[in-house]
Amino acid sequence: MSFETFNLDPKLMEAISYMGFEDASPIQKLAIPHVLEGHDLIACAQTGTGKTAAFILPVISRAMEFKQEGVHTLILVPTRELAVQIDQEIQGIGYFTNTETIAIYGGGDGTEWGKEKKVLTTGSGIVVATPGRLLAHLKLGYVDFSSVKHLILDEADRMLDIGFHDDIMKIISHLPQKRQSLMFSATMPDKVRKLASKILNKPHEVNTAISKPAEGVLQGTYLVHDNQKLPILARLIGDNPDYESILIFTSTKKNVSAIVNNLKKTEKSVEGISSDLEQKERELVLLRFRSRQTRILVATDVMSRGIDVKEIHLVVNYDVPGDAEDYVHRVGRTARAKTTGVALTLINSEDMAKFHRIEKLIETELIRIPLPPEMGAGPEWNPKAPSGRGFKGRSPKGGGPQGGNRGANKGRSKGKPRK
Repeated sequence: MSFETFNLDPKLMEAISYMGFEDASPIQKLAIPHVLEGHDLIACAQTGTGKTAAFILPVISRAMEFKQEGVHTLILVPTRELAVQIDQEIQGIGYFTNTETIAIYGGGDGTEWGKEKKVLTTGSGIVVATPGRLLAHLKLGYVDFSSVKHLILDEADRMLDIGFHDDIMKIISHLPQKRQSLMFSATMPDKVRKLASKILNKPHEVNTAISKPAEGVLQGTYLVHDNQKLPILARLIGDNPDYESILIFTSTKKNVSAIVNNLKKTEKSVEGISSDLEQKERELVLLRFRSRQTRILVATDVMSRGIDVKEIHLVVNYDVPGDAEDYVHRVGRTARAKTTGVALTLINSEDMAKFHRIEKLIETELIRIPLPPEMGAGPEWNPKAPSGRGFKGRSPKGGGPQGGNRGANKGRSKGKPRK
């Protein structure tokens, strides 16, 4: 379906053409008509499907049609990274429309507070904010949201997981009751539906394929002992020099440092990102990764929905995510917008049951790629075994992210996927 079928403002169509958009994605086809008609909406769509444009395009078009002034749209998001990402996308889409936008989030050095206060006092067309930071401004009494016509909650499930329910309700108490409210979520658990029942008015509901990675993702797994993780990771990276953009997810900040330090022995362009970094440092790290100055980025789970980078060639789950849904969000960083990519997961014996739940969720049994012979045998697949007993025989000595790098640069792994 072409974007021309939506009858958007001509200036928006010019921006769409300039940005290289062609056909609307499934979530855009389903959501945009409802938003243009002014309906409240609850939409379920996985990451990387174009859902940001699904609400930004019609909201800007309506604002232009009705010549809305002041703060006409408030977008609430769970993380600073997503706030920045959406703000940048609005700037691109609204380039020819003079749309004003600001991202409001915490974690900086305090210099942004004055700028945020000024914009919230004088009015900016679109405000993208994390709940905690915005609520801090609201408590001081100078924020004027009387002109808000559109409320959008993006990644509602993640906001509730973080514990933002009460903050969201307090923010909404400052908004006009007569407004259009949109809720976008990657999953639709009961708590999201309960929140929707409180803030949406007779909403229409749209759903795309839920909890499945994009079709362009080639997925595979390695069964490993902990001390085999770094060797196979180094092998994957070293054997694929044509992978220009590599994203590695791990569960802890400690592992981020260990992985980065180990990879730097053979790779020059490696950086890590976690909540230990100040916000400006995190933004600079992401900027270098987006511009391909940094080839390899190692990140904690907090980044799984906050990285908007096209053409990531390889995503590696160094640890199996604790939540089956998070696997989809991690893997969703590759094969975005009809591109292709590779996603590999390293599974130790303790994580087999968790990964079995992931396979049930995505309704796919992924291939188990053999380890190179010189790395020794990994554990045998046994998701029903008690924790730590998914293998036969003794585990190789060592463990943890500091495990040895023995054999990491020898030969080629049989069955290893190529780009």
